[in-house]
Formats: sequence, structure tokens, C-alpha cells
Amino acid sequence: MLKAPQILVRTLVLAASAAALFGCGQRGPLYLPTGPAASQRATLPQTLTPGNDTSTAPPPAASASQPR
Repeated sequence: MLKAPQILVRTLVLAASAAALFGCGQRGPLYLPTGPAASQRATLPQTLTPGNDTSTAPPPAASASQPR
């Protein structure tokens, strides 16, 4: 027979697992923002090494899906 602490721990673990599963991310397809505000955001390499000088980095290539 399960004791009260075991029931409480199992309930809390189940609730935490359900909350993590249902609350992890947005709905719908993923997308890359292409607006002007998105161009000012840091890239992944800039985020991983914030001390590097990025002024010499080449500009990002234009995507084929962007209208001209």
C-alpha cells in the first residue's frame, strides 16, 4: 500500500511533467522572423561568445524567400 508521502511525490512529479509538456513552446509551425527588428538581434555565434568584436563579420545572406 502506498503511503501519503509516496502519493504526494508521485502527484507532484506527474503535475510537473504535465506542466512541462504542455507549456514548452508555441503552437503552430516554427518560423524565422524577417522584419527590421529581427535584423538587429544577435545571432547564435554572437550569443555564445559575447566578447567577440562582430563589426568585421560579413552581413547575413539574403534569404530566397524574402520578397524584393
